[in-house]
Amino acid sequence: MLPRIYPIVDASNFDTQHDLLAFARQLALGGATLIQYRNKKRSARQMLSDTRNLRLASEEKVRWIMNDRADLCLAAGFDGVHLGQDDLSPEGARKLVKEGKWIGVSSHSVQQAIAADATTADYIAVGPIFATSSKERSDPAVGLEGLNKVRAATRKPLVAIGGITLANCRSVIDAGADSVAVISALLASPAKTVEDFIRVLM
Repeated sequence: MLPRIYPIVDASNFDTQHDLLAFARQLALGGATLIQYRNKKRSARQMLSDTRNLRLASEEKVRWIMNDRADLCLAAGFDGVHLGQDDLSPEGARKLVKEGKWIGVSSHSVQQAIAADATTADYIAVGPIFATSSKERSDPAVGLEGLNKVRAATRKPLVAIGGITLANCRSVIDAGADSVAVISALLASPAKTVEDFIRVLM
């Protein structure tokens, strides 16, 4: 079962690995139990160093998801991989990460969500729900109505992502999401903000 809040640690927001690890520790301290590591710019060697240290730095209760790279998920001993529309297929990733590890798939429309529903993916991410600055080239916002349509099209757990804040997160859950993925809203005060999200989403 997905936790209500699903923080994403985007390496581009941190100047050093020390800062990245400190941020991850604060997320866990606030109560995060499922965290995704996302890195679109660094080398595989740097990413592997990050992932191994994130695993060591966080509490055992935290499940770690690797963005895009099933091979690094395996190498780092992460608990799953999250795939974009242009990444390896869930079936291809499953050959690497095997059963017992989670596979998530991004979708940006009802059609993509339906396609993801037919795969072995464990959960489907839907977004952006609202306008977001966390991606350089973001897809058009699907809105709460689009999220509601995706909810009607699949029984798989849904993670909503994109522009989600404390002010609007409850409406996202009410529209059909099981969990909310958050990036920017956590940066200023990670531990406290995770606690606040959990309180609002209980």
